[in-house]
Amino acid sequence: MAADKDWKSRTLVRHEDGKYRCAWAGTDPLMIHYHDSEWGVPLHNDRRLFEMICLEGAQAGLSWITILRKRDAYRRAFDNFDAEKIARYRPARVEKLLRDPGIVRNRLKVLAFIGNAQAFLDVREREGSFDRYIWSFAPTRPRRRRFKRMGELPTSTPESDAMSKALSKRGFRFVGTTICYAFMQAVGMVDDHLGGCHSIKARGT
Repeated sequence: MAADKDWKSRTLVRHEDGKYRCAWAGTDPLMIHYHDSEWGVPLHNDRRLFEMICLEGAQAGLSWITILRKRDAYRRAFDNFDAEKIARYRPARVEKLLRDPGIVRNRLKVLAFIGNAQAFLDVREREGSFDRYIWSFAPTRPRRRRFKRMGELPTSTPESDAMSKALSKRGFRFVGTTICYAFMQAVGMVDDHLGGCHSIKARGT
């Protein structure tokens, strides 16, 4: 999340509003809002889960704030993550997307969105809902571990390993175990806010 060598030893950061937040929230208002209102909150909407698995993959090699700043553009470019529409994209649409400055113009990542849409629809048809399927890789209740320093946060777990393997087998792309664990954190399968973080107190967790 950051390049400085002391990042792993960092804990909480006190912001201008007097609230303490995980160090990765930084000072960007967009990131702070994401940290406070989305990250670690259980998500069970099929379309938004599909969006997050795609965006986490788009992040590969980049910072999350880069993707967060482009999220509205992604929603416009990819029909608000309507998987049925995305699954039908043809080569001409791909070329149009690769000219869109609002998204990450990486051909493999754009094609992954299309392949992921097709895999998502297959999972939904076979399992009844993507939500039910993807949450089968998480504990019955969100795992809450009160880490003290950024360096204590895991980048993968046996559950993310299992998710990565299963999604890859189903045809999803850009779903390595590290990406899957970031997805699990984002959609609330685990709650990795540091101990003392404002979000823990605000949510009563």
